[in-house]
Amino acid sequence: MRYDEHETDSPASAAVAGPAPGTSRTAERAAWNPVTGLSGWDPRTGPPGWGPAERDETRPQRIPPALPRDPQVRDLSPFGRPARHSWEIPLLVIVVLLTVVAYPFSLYAVVKGTDNVYLGLLAFAPILIWFVRGSQWAQARVYGVKMSPTQFPEAHRMVAEAAARFGMKKPPDAYVIMGNGQLNAFAAGHGFRKYVAVYSDLFEIGGRARQPEALAFVIGHEVGHIAAGHTSYWRQLGTILMQFIPFLGPALSRSQEYTADNHGYSYSYTGAAPTMTTFAGGKYLNVLVGFDEMADRAFTETGFFVWLTNAQASHPVHTWRMWALRDRSRHGKLFLRPSPPRSVPVPPAAQWPKQPELAR
Repeated sequence: MRYDEHETDSPASAAVAGPAPGTSRTAERAAWNPVTGLSGWDPRTGPPGWGPAERDETRPQRIPPALPRDPQVRDLSPFGRPARHSWEIPLLVIVVLLTVVAYPFSLYAVVKGTDNVYLGLLAFAPILIWFVRGSQWAQARVYGVKMSPTQFPEAHRMVAEAAARFGMKKPPDAYVIMGNGQLNAFAAGHGFRKYVAVYSDLFEIGGRARQPEALAFVIGHEVGHIAAGHTSYWRQLGTILMQFIPFLGPALSRSQEYTADNHGYSYSYTGAAPTMTTFAGGKYLNVLVGFDEMADRAFTETGFFVWLTNAQASHPVHTWRMWALRDRSRHGKLFLRPSPPRSVPVPPAAQWPKQPELAR
């Protein structure tokens, strides 16, 4: 029996009828799985309900906002230009000012012979950041598979489309690197070179995307980091203290992730839900995760430690992030949990306007 053939007879009828002519008892036992009670499924993908997710998901998809009047206006819809998170620039200004104040002090401390490791790292930050960026770029070039029309052509096309969607003059280079079971991607750069790296586990066996809409959202998210200037050398140098400033540093990082999400949503809004369910439940159990059910918990999960977990995170927690991708009327929350929009009061039926009677 080939892998793509499926038996239609029940196990009881098969047992009564006995093995087919020319079929051994070993082949019959291999076709019937006593654990799942099913026969004829492909062992390369597992029994029904496992393996690659279907593209036409049954869960409700997000309904985008109305088409804006001006396509050049930045907003949260997938039709205009992707908007930057409302808190990103204010937090960026604060962190950069703190860095500008701290950097001369670190240089003075190094000249005086301080033994503080953090002040030494800050003083040599321009060289260290340049070295780390160059090393990371070299690793992607020598270990990664560069996307091209012949290597991962589907993802290569998505990178070019996302760059054009965001108004970039040239699409960044893109690489596929070994994921070792991790689902992730990142954007980086060195000098004038910008690139995107996608972990291999986001692809199906054979080089095709496991969920094309989700992969498009991830690529749009990472290309959005480049389009928004998050991978710039001067940006990283000016925000070197971001990881050392409690609450404000992680908040700036979360605002940048929301901005990148806006870019990903602008490029592939249908991929927002499958992306988040995959990151929450994994690439095999993502079809069992309810996007709306998790997003609803952003309002119901309360407590100090819930707030503290989000406040210390570099990325928005899954429930808050799903809520922001579903509610496109406002920016994602950074400090306080999301709340449902105010409901519009419905007048009683007695006050409804009467329909004009049709002439007979």
